[in-house]
Amino acid sequence: MPAIIIEDKTETAITENDTESPEPETGEIDTGETVYDADDFFREEEISDEIFDRMKGKSFPDSCTVSREDLRYLRLLYKDINGAVHEGEMVCNKEIAGKLCDIFRHLYDADYPIEKINLIDEYGGDDDASMSDNNTSCFNYRVVAGTGKLSKHAMGLAVDLNPRYNPYIHKIGGETVVDPANGADYADRSGDFTYKIDKDDLAYRLFTDAGFTWGGSWKNTKDYQHFQYGD
Repeated sequence: MPAIIIEDKTETAITENDTESPEPETGEIDTGETVYDADDFFREEEISDEIFDRMKGKSFPDSCTVSREDLRYLRLLYKDINGAVHEGEMVCNKEIAGKLCDIFRHLYDADYPIEKINLIDEYGGDDDASMSDNNTSCFNYRVVAGTGKLSKHAMGLAVDLNPRYNPYIHKIGGETVVDPANGADYADRSGDFTYKIDKDDLAYRLFTDAGFTWGGSWKNTKDYQHFQYGD
């Protein structure tokens, strides 16, 4: 999807010490290349035949037990680290569709940096490839890495946000594993770096205020990218 370049807002981007979200942007965004009305985005839609064709055999395999009717397609806008505006796509459970529209609208209005929001089907449904590319995603009918248990992503009830910089740290056979592998430099959370999620982060506040739990708060493993809804 094409990037729409707007004025650099890096200096006014949300920081870890910010406590207030800015007022929502309204009306058209005139970039000189493409004009978007932000109010045309951040809405949920039923899964169209076109979208479903992209999902089949990837995020939605033949074995999928989740009903297509229980899923929703979201069209989003987001800003990268340089303030460029991009269109994003996400599929989620209908139970959280409205919550995610609100959360990502607030992140957009706050200039919160997100590198990519593509359907995981663009990566063939491969979670490792999506994480390595720092792609933010939701629905993917799959098991939890290293287990046979269905993930909350399989129900469309979890979001992985900027995953390369907020890796999943767990143990397999007594060995510590970092997913994605190219996120190993960000397993140490003591430093300050771009896209870092912690309890002072705006995304953390928005998701937890909306009833999500954060994988960075888990005791036995740490999944810093992961926000899930429900037990």
